Amino acid sequence: MADSHKISSGDTAAKGKWWKPIVKYGVPLAVTVGLCYLLFTQVDLHEMLNIIRTQCDFRWILAGLALSVVSHVIRAMRWRIQLYALDVKSPLWIIVLSIFGTYAVNLIFPRLGEFWRTGYISARQKAPFTTVFGSMVCDRLSDTITVFLLLLLTLVLARPQIIGYLSQNPALNNAVSGVLSSPWTWIAVPALVIVLWLVWKFSPDNKAVRAVKNLLAGIWEGFAVIGKMKGKGRWLLYTLLLWGCYFFQLYLAFFAFPATAQVIARYGIIAALVCFVLSSISMAVPSNGGIGPYQWALIFGLGMYSAGIPELTVDYATAFANLVLWCNTMLLIVLGIITFIAITLDKHHTKKLLRQNES
Repeated sequence: MADSHKISSGDTAAKGKWWKPIVKYGVPLAVTVGLCYLLFTQVDLHEMLNIIRTQCDFRWILAGLALSVVSHVIRAMRWRIQLYALDVKSPLWIIVLSIFGTYAVNLIFPRLGEFWRTGYISARQKAPFTTVFGSMVCDRLSDTITVFLLLLLTLVLARPQIIGYLSQNPALNNAVSGVLSSPWTWIAVPALVIVLWLVWKFSPDNKAVRAVKNLLAGIWEGFAVIGKMKGKGRWLLYTLLLWGCYFFQLYLAFFAFPATAQVIARYGIIAALVCFVLSSISMAVPSNGGIGPYQWALIFGLGMYSAGIPELTVDYATAFANLVLWCNTMLLIVLGIITFIAITLDKHHTKKLLRQNES
């Protein structure tokens, strides 16, 4: 009787979780499809393709893609330092494959790539999954902190352009000013903070509170490793190089089109920084490989500088944003195919060595 009750409870729990995969993978897909639909219904596709075909200098795009590959290798080198600190000694080429595979998997199953690379490294190196996962969380959290710092820097450096853009768009300016000056904003935000603090303080057994505490504990453990590990200087250097590659990949793409090259000539490198930060923030939106949010972010960023450049129309900005994303996506697909072929060959080689040792 007790066993049947357990089975029944288990079945009920399993049935109750059927919606989780739908939310986890369905929402990003809906966001991707929805944003792409809105994007392509508001532009002249023939004009967009004509701009790409007649005006793009693909040499700049290829140079950016080369930097993209370098950035993946640098990310692997940075993560290797953390793994070594946790006594997970993996060959660099294996970690590079895990990074390539991560981005390829994320194109199909958003956020699953991080779990895939954790599982791949932990299985191949016979290391605890939680240990590798903690270092991965730290790796990603350092990216979040970097984007936040870049956002603050951009708000300071690009303040005149931001104010100018708002002044040219009265509706947006009024909306922002209305939110910031509304008494409800200054009442609601502190009230929300107080409510969250009360829940945190007086409901420690709450499921959501426990989950957040466990997450923070794992993050803290990951950062504690950075504080203690050897090679902190190299880790920071790799972080600077990594984000430098990310930025200059987009910066080089600006020179692929005459109108976007004018943006750099007229407004300087800060314009590229604004677009870069907006596109980096867009990657936090749940979608398949950033498809959808990324283009909208770039189009919005370029729109801030389009007033003084008549050629930089919405169709033009859309052509630029789509080409940059399409080329990056194709690169990730190619690297993903290479990765999974290499992993298959590595597994075959490992099994062959085990058979030879047994004989």
